[in-house]
Amino acid sequence: MRSSSAATWQTVHAERRQLAADLSGLRADQWHLPSLCPGWDVHDVLAHVVDTARTGRLSFVRDLLRARLDFDRANENGIARYKRQDPQDTLAALEKAADLTRTPPAALATRLVEAIVHGEDIRRPLGIVGRYPEPAILQALAHQLRTPDSFGGGRERARGLRLIERRSGQTWGQGDDVEADAIDLLLAVSGRRVDRESLTGRGAARLRGAATPTSVAGKLRHR
Repeated sequence: MRSSSAATWQTVHAERRQLAADLSGLRADQWHLPSLCPGWDVHDVLAHVVDTARTGRLSFVRDLLRARLDFDRANENGIARYKRQDPQDTLAALEKAADLTRTPPAALATRLVEAIVHGEDIRRPLGIVGRYPEPAILQALAHQLRTPDSFGGGRERARGLRLIERRSGQTWGQGDDVEADAIDLLLAVSGRRVDRESLTGRGAARLRGAATPTSVAGKLRHR
């Protein structure tokens, strides 16, 4: 039986490869569309995904020190490092890095958060439907609910809310109900704006209102 770690990496590697395949036929103008990640366009997020795929424990510490312990600056530096003039070259860099098993000093579930949330950051503005393993989405959501907003999670955004997964009825937390598909709960908890009709219940407006404002502060941090 595969270990939990091996299964997680298999999912992450598959999602990176699928993202590369989904983006292979983009028009030049589509790379400049705003992503769901505030302040970044589609090409920026792709470069960030390459950066996170190549970031290990030592390089994470090195990059954070160079950024004077500013997570957002470290993320911007990572984009500058891997964003090529031709987006196809950035895409080729993702294909080359897809099967790496590097990670910052953080829970392995953060790799699922990166793969799924940033996958949707890119796909939704492009009208591409992402299909992710349900257990991976739920694992990423559980991690985000445990993690403070200031570290890229969504613990404070979900405080006082009872999240209900629409298909299974699984719940997290206590308070006003918010019902949605797991992927939309994950995005909303992670500070992303989702369609109004995707979230229902007394707490839906509050969770939508907790979306990260358009600024560099909204990026998923290298934890």
